[in-house]
Amino acid sequence: MDSRALFHKALELLPGGVSSPVRAIRPYPFYTVRAKGSKLHTAEGKELIDCCMAYGPLLLGHNHPEIRTAIQEQLHDGWLYGTPIPKEIEFAAMLVADHPGMGMVRFVSTGAEATMAAIRLARGYTGRRGLVKAEGGFHGAHDAVLIRAGSGATTMGVPDSAGVLPEVAALTYQVPFNDAEALSSLLEKKQDIAAFIVEPVMGNIGPILPSRNYLEEIRGITKEHDVLLILDEVITGYRIGIGGAQALFGIRPDLTTLGKIIGGGLPIGALLGRKEIMQMVAPAGPVYQAGTFNGNPLSLAAGIATLKWIKRHKDIYARLDEGTRSIADEIGPEKGCSFVRIGSMFKLFFRDEPPRNYAEAKECDTARFAQFWQRMLDLGVFLPPSQFETNFLSVAHSDVDIDRIGAAYTACI
Repeated sequence: MDSRALFHKALELLPGGVSSPVRAIRPYPFYTVRAKGSKLHTAEGKELIDCCMAYGPLLLGHNHPEIRTAIQEQLHDGWLYGTPIPKEIEFAAMLVADHPGMGMVRFVSTGAEATMAAIRLARGYTGRRGLVKAEGGFHGAHDAVLIRAGSGATTMGVPDSAGVLPEVAALTYQVPFNDAEALSSLLEKKQDIAAFIVEPVMGNIGPILPSRNYLEEIRGITKEHDVLLILDEVITGYRIGIGGAQALFGIRPDLTTLGKIIGGGLPIGALLGRKEIMQMVAPAGPVYQAGTFNGNPLSLAAGIATLKWIKRHKDIYARLDEGTRSIADEIGPEKGCSFVRIGSMFKLFFRDEPPRNYAEAKECDTARFAQFWQRMLDLGVFLPPSQFETNFLSVAHSDVDIDRIGAAYTACI
């Protein structure tokens, strides 16, 4: 059955025919039947170079042998217990060691769960109700943060979801990314703010990079007002280096959320924080968080295998950075376009200058992007099907793959 027929059937069973809005491609999405390394293989038998990488988790590529072996070994011993397991301790110790200032970990099933728990914990710890987020920042599809979201919601032109109660939305304030003064001004006026949650590199409308000293400034401002700083590193964690953006930029938040890469391709999320804050989480404290699949054995096994591989091959970050630099060099200056990259994250914006925030990202020529995206797919390169999503390289992308990606860009712009 080809993709068209599969989608026709899916429309009868799934809302919009897909399980997540960003997968909705007109007139119908292609269906993947297998993947290995840097390649996807479609129901039609076409091979595609994958620059989506499941929206970020697959730093080591598809079907990595060491991760597969770790999953198989755990399967032999069982895949769900409902009890504590030694791997929780081993993996938590690895994450704490890589994130100075973060003293404890709570494992959950997704990055969205991690951000939801972080916000609840911030409110419980501070006794305050308000939350601040950067405009366009995407922190999962839950009510407190689905306010002018990035990613698929921006693409669809529906930044505020139906079903989000006005009284919930009223507790979430927004400031432009890369505008420390706006944050300072807001916190001067509002005394009931528990936390500022922000992606250190905006991934779901980007990448949009932090301007010089921005992260240091917001760290100082939040400390000044006794507001917790939550760095959402679900995308950047282990993607731009061991320890993520907070290590790269030298920032110590109060809470950190992780996901994607730390599961090696399996579902996972993690909330890290200062020990005195994390002690507020149940059963140690009064902030409730629970989940049947918290600390899932398969996800922990895959995550541990991933991090062990990374630590044995630390040079991969320099190689991945060189890969995106090579693509940028291949494109060169192009009228009406700007190429943004950091490590293995990259994006071509159809805007003369790289956007610095949500408002500027919205100025991009999305119609031109749609045409460009289809041409890239026709040449065998799969990019996330939105102007407002980051592209990724993995260690599985060969020099030949990178050359083909660069050549396709120059042919399709």
